[in-house]
Amino acid sequence: MASFQWFFFLILFLYFMSFVEQGNARFHRVFHRKKQIVNLPTVYVDPSGHGNFTTIQSAIDSVPQYNKNWICIYIKAGKYREQVRIPREKPYIYLKGEGKRKTNVTWDGHNSIASDATFISEADYTIAKSITFINSYNFPPEGNVNPMQAAVAAMISGDKSTFYRCGFLGFQDTLWDVQGRHYFKLCTIVGAVDFIFGAGQSIYERCTISTNAGGLDGLIGYITAQGRISPNDESGFVFKDSAVFGTGLTFLGRPWRDYARVLFYNTTMTNIIVPEGWAAWSFVGRENQLTFSEENCNGIGSNTTQRVSWEAKLSQQELQQLTSLSFIDNEGWIMKQPVKVL
Repeated sequence: MASFQWFFFLILFLYFMSFVEQGNARFHRVFHRKKQIVNLPTVYVDPSGHGNFTTIQSAIDSVPQYNKNWICIYIKAGKYREQVRIPREKPYIYLKGEGKRKTNVTWDGHNSIASDATFISEADYTIAKSITFINSYNFPPEGNVNPMQAAVAAMISGDKSTFYRCGFLGFQDTLWDVQGRHYFKLCTIVGAVDFIFGAGQSIYERCTISTNAGGLDGLIGYITAQGRISPNDESGFVFKDSAVFGTGLTFLGRPWRDYARVLFYNTTMTNIIVPEGWAAWSFVGRENQLTFSEENCNGIGSNTTQRVSWEAKLSQQELQQLTSLSFIDNEGWIMKQPVKVL
């Protein structure tokens, strides 16, 4: 009888353990599917120590110089207090966070826009997805006691770079779109003064442009400050199928350089836009060189009856040229990326 009971309990034990092993196997399969988002060599950043690295920068530092193949740096949800830089000699890096609201990188650099941005991307072929970059020096403005000055959340100077479901949060000079061809999709950009600026050749598609100009103590903000330098310069900012809202009042933009070019296309605007729409700033008398335009926009703020007289009226051919993906990609580089954002 005792031997029979022992045998019976042995069978039950083995049966139970089979369920445990199946459960463990299923856990590892799910974990693997969650982590291996793309079929790329992947390293994992986890501040708790369960990944390959505990900081984003150390993961970037591990990538070989002049890398010729895509590598994914998977960043676990969390708050990363660090400055992150992808140097020019490290192309083909894909930063993958776990969510725009879950994975954020914060820094408060403010002494130099050239070196103190929270995120600096100098390399060609860079992708960032589901991450928010914050410059906390003046952000959020509510209750902030620091004197207002340029404090860049992201500085993008490499060519052929894509940002998908990313956030860029700041107050003045939030996103420095320095130069190169860039594609921003489903991103959120927050700021008050010149908070999207530079000479990038960029499309911002289905993006949320949120101004916190309510923190300017009654002053009017500026969304863009574009830096096109000549009629032959191909740079320009195109906001397509996007939304503009926030607090306070703001201009759509002012020129940073002589031939600034900005288009808002099929974009919803709330009543935060001042009636004039655009400011000539220090380029009064040279407004005919500027290409500031709106087309097919909607919402209270899109009323153009009181816009500046020199707002550009683009032809259908010009609109097609600027709003087509070929404006930034006539080579197919976006479709060749390991993450599909179209």
